[in-house]
Amino acid sequence: MQVAMDTQLSIFGIEAHPPGPGDLDGLLAGAGQVVRLGGTARVSIVVDAAWRVRVLIAEFTRRGLATSWDKATIEGHYGVRTAYSSRLAPLGARWLRGAVKRVPSDFFLDGQRLRLWCAAAGAPTEDGDGYSLHLGAEEECWKAVGRALATTGLPAELLGPRAGGPLFRIEGRKRVAHLAEIIGDPPDDVPPGKWPRKKAQTENPDGAVPVSSRTSRKREPGAGRAAATPREAHLKDEPGLFDL
Repeated sequence: MQVAMDTQLSIFGIEAHPPGPGDLDGLLAGAGQVVRLGGTARVSIVVDAAWRVRVLIAEFTRRGLATSWDKATIEGHYGVRTAYSSRLAPLGARWLRGAVKRVPSDFFLDGQRLRLWCAAAGAPTEDGDGYSLHLGAEEECWKAVGRALATTGLPAELLGPRAGGPLFRIEGRKRVAHLAEIIGDPPDDVPPGKWPRKKAQTENPDGAVPVSSRTSRKREPGAGRAAATPREAHLKDEPGLFDL
């Protein structure tokens, strides 16, 4: 069993291939949108927190894609987008049927793609034993994306808008730990508790609160969250303070 799991991680894990523009499939699996212009395309997505803007800008930059952002019409949300690029043209050709987004026949998920999806629209469940990946409004895409999740060893429950979705909910600590393993360590800007947790972080036989390098910052007396580093104090939670 361990050999099988190691093989699965090697196939789908973040180290299976270097970052590339095709990884933005992970955003399009969710609420991301792609628009074509001549021989170029642009990918955009609306996110619900400034830390997601910072993480996505860093991920786009790693892939050699110029980016921009602004405040969305929904309060507390932000729009993040790449520049039009010929390197994204294949995504536009694969995902669009006219102007309508549809999952391409060769679509798959792996660590790099899932990392972007988690950064843009992932959140732990309230009980801490599951993890949710939010979807876009294109209902015709949901089942195909669910099949791709299952192929990576992450079968998930589809919840519709009436149940708080649309989203896929990955249930169980083992599955969440598997997700954490294949997408890699959390980026620096991710707040504690927002990234999928590995098995070692979730299991605690002594019942004590686990302490990690990401959650052990010095706390001010009476503070409800870890004290901010100088960089975080400068940025706070407003992307307009980015030092880009």
